[in-house]
Amino acid sequence: MNRTETTVIELTEGIVPDIRQTGRYAIVAITKHGVEMVRSLMKKFPDADVYYMNKFARGDEEELGIQLFTGSVRLLFPALFPAYDGLILFISLGAVVRMIAPVLKDKKTDPGVVVVDDRGHHAISVLSGHLGGANELTREVAALLGAQPIITTASDVQKTIPVDLFGRRFGWTWDPMSEKKLTPVSASVVNEEHVAIVQESGEKDWWMHDTPMPSTLRIYDSIEAAMTASPNAALVVTHRQLRAEEMPILDNGVLYRPKVIALGIGCNRGTSAEEIENVIRETLDGLGFSFQSVKAVGTIDIKKDEEGLLAVCRKYGWEFVCYTPQELNEMNIEEPSDTVFKFTGAYGVSEPACKRYSGLKKLALTKRKSGNVTISVGVLA
Repeated sequence: MNRTETTVIELTEGIVPDIRQTGRYAIVAITKHGVEMVRSLMKKFPDADVYYMNKFARGDEEELGIQLFTGSVRLLFPALFPAYDGLILFISLGAVVRMIAPVLKDKKTDPGVVVVDDRGHHAISVLSGHLGGANELTREVAALLGAQPIITTASDVQKTIPVDLFGRRFGWTWDPMSEKKLTPVSASVVNEEHVAIVQESGEKDWWMHDTPMPSTLRIYDSIEAAMTASPNAALVVTHRQLRAEEMPILDNGVLYRPKVIALGIGCNRGTSAEEIENVIRETLDGLGFSFQSVKAVGTIDIKKDEEGLLAVCRKYGWEFVCYTPQELNEMNIEEPSDTVFKFTGAYGVSEPACKRYSGLKKLALTKRKSGNVTISVGVLA
């Protein structure tokens, strides 16, 4: 491949450059040594796009998918920030801090930023260490380069619970009502104050350090027991909507929603996504369950192309599972229907689909019909 055939991005003041984003991460270098490390790293880091200065071109960049640029690298960041989950920058820390300052928006949306020094001795987590994943990315990059990872967030250094990431690897989310409490509760954790942990559902193997849990983090069997102990802060993990008398636990607490609710759904052909979502919300509200804790929707395979169901599952990122009539008929159900069998070949849809997915013999809701939708609800152990 001839060097002159390679497209070069010309960085110009006031113009956001046109980049080719194919991976989740961007790796950028502006020095000779940085380019050497980048070319080595890209072989071990396939989910990344590589950018470096045109003056260091080797002639094989087009073939390797490397994007060359001319001008100030500072002008590249307005394009990189919204496009990538993480940036790995072979640029000095001070320069990076100055260059990214104008494009910073919010810790919930900014990408993770990792800086590597020009000799590859240190990989430094600079921005969005938790929510943006920079701490994890720093460890991965350091391991690949044989560098020392530098991470300064208190929860990582102290080997305790990162409040804003608690349960994230399992898909847990915090309830919107708790967002303003993330910072004060995090302060209680890292300042080694008494923090109560109550878990009613969700994965139990959330402690991820190789050291014992600090004595200041105390597990309680119930919200009532935790409130009686008068903790400084609390972490509550449940799919359940809290009762009014339990709400004071959240005065300085974060409420997490684990993905533990399985839905079985049957519906008439052409039922709208709006109707399906409304039935789900009404049903879960009636059970006192959180909509945020839904994990999956199960149904019969003749509904695999049902646009209303597909749209709701896409909207919320739920797993969508379809079963054959034979698979559904293998389940022991409480309310078999000859009418349903006549039209589908299965003696039920919502109940057996929910049981099949969840593995439960007893559901929280066997079956409820509302308009064009029939729904069953199970809570995973």
